[in-house]
Amino acid sequence: MSRELFKFKGGVHPPEHKTESNARPIHAAPLPRKLVIPLRQHIGNPAKPLVNVGDRVLKGQMIGEADGTISAAVHASSSGIVTAIDLQPVPHISGLPDLCISIETDGRDEWIEHGPLDYRTLAPADLRIRLRDLGLAGLGGAVFPSAVKLDPGATQHCPTLIINGGECEPWITCDDVLMRTRADEILQGVAIMRHLLGSTEILVGIEDNKPEAVAAMHAAAARMDFAVEIVVVPARYPGGGAKQMIQVLTGREVPSGKLSTDIGIQVFNVGTAYALARAVHHGEPLISRLVTVTGHVLRPQNFEVLIGTPMHTLITLAGDRDGTTGVLMGGPMMGMPMPNLDVPVVKATNCILVQSAELFPPLPKALPCIRCTRCADACPAELQPQELFRFAKAADFGRAQEYHLFDCIECGCCSYVCPSHIPLVDFYRYAKGEIWTREKDKRAADLARERHAFRQFRQEREKKEKAEKLAAKAQAKRAELAAAPDAAAPSEADAKKALIAAALARAQAKKAGTVPKNTDHLSPGTQQEIEEIEARRAKIRELAHQPLESEEKP
Repeated sequence: MSRELFKFKGGVHPPEHKTESNARPIHAAPLPRKLVIPLRQHIGNPAKPLVNVGDRVLKGQMIGEADGTISAAVHASSSGIVTAIDLQPVPHISGLPDLCISIETDGRDEWIEHGPLDYRTLAPADLRIRLRDLGLAGLGGAVFPSAVKLDPGATQHCPTLIINGGECEPWITCDDVLMRTRADEILQGVAIMRHLLGSTEILVGIEDNKPEAVAAMHAAAARMDFAVEIVVVPARYPGGGAKQMIQVLTGREVPSGKLSTDIGIQVFNVGTAYALARAVHHGEPLISRLVTVTGHVLRPQNFEVLIGTPMHTLITLAGDRDGTTGVLMGGPMMGMPMPNLDVPVVKATNCILVQSAELFPPLPKALPCIRCTRCADACPAELQPQELFRFAKAADFGRAQEYHLFDCIECGCCSYVCPSHIPLVDFYRYAKGEIWTREKDKRAADLARERHAFRQFRQEREKKEKAEKLAAKAQAKRAELAAAPDAAAPSEADAKKALIAAALARAQAKKAGTVPKNTDHLSPGTQQEIEEIEARRAKIRELAHQPLESEEKP
């Protein structure tokens, strides 16, 4: 009996362009002379460097440790010498450089000692820490640290586990080819996920334009000792999004501002499951991944690539051509333009799409919005893109948030159908960035205000404590004088004078008891210098006690 499928609202059917790259076998990219490994390759805090310039590192060695809960380690992709720890260009939408560790490879590709983990005997918390230290992060695009997603929380149970093999973005085929060739290891990773999450329902969603992958996953599922349901879903962009896949397979929607785990569902990409199997069964950290190189190249195909490999190396392997107009990391709908081709492959790099004027003609000049609402019809998140555009353009970020700006998954469906050719997603990204910046500034201002208020409180407290201490001493002195026999009751002024005299006496006693340091075993020269200084001091004291000439005259 086949599973009942559901539909998500909106979506589009752009040309797929899958066959260009999914017919060739996987090739291993050669070891580059230089690897540039960013410390920020995941959502959350970047890793903290553990090596120094000049250190020799081995393949798989941790070179950056996780910093905090939402973080993951990074590792050397091959053996060699650390040549720099500095800012380098990275594949990011901002185009800004980030802190990276550069390694000059030695050609030996020498591994650290590594071996399998017995995940069934390890405590779940300990296993998650090991996975964090192995650098596991989501390979479906979000690169969320996998150790965090594999924590079911206080319930210790996540009933439904969904493995996402949708890969709906045009041109990209790395997940398709991975499922065709490594289905058994993908499901081995699923078994580990099932163990950690306590899931009882395992669903693998694959779009119907991948028949070879569907057949391979069905065959692998038959060999597993637990139930896995391979579900073929209609190909419709962005059906490979996590929320859309959940809705298609289960009919349930993730509420606005909530996570899928709040409704008992967790979603992982097939590439993440494969990386998890390699980490647990072989002890291999996440140092490589499959990357589709396609578009305006001679031989579009998928490569097994070491993290840190320059993108121009892969384009050269695939056969670069004249007429290139740009390069995207990702597909045409959600991909990011690369600032240059020296940027490295990172954990989030699923595709390198080389553009040309023929394949990707420049968009016409943007025209004013005509309020046709085609964008609203295409939006899978059921938003009002035309209103979000208006608020973002006017910098009315408060209203944009009221219209659920942060529910936007930036899929690009609205831009794709816009007859005015408005780059709508760019406006949403701008608005999100401005809101995040303002929130960061507000948190900094609030923290500074709290620190100032605490400083004032501390100063007032110290002032009050000092006054109370002095009052207590004065009270004690008065009580002491009052208790003396035949003594008149002291006045407050006398008590203060007594306290001052006592303080001066203590200071004089302390001064008299001070012993000069470093006066033992002095050299004759130093001793002579000290004697000359003391003689000058004595002379000055003698002169100070002599009367002035004006005082001697009558």
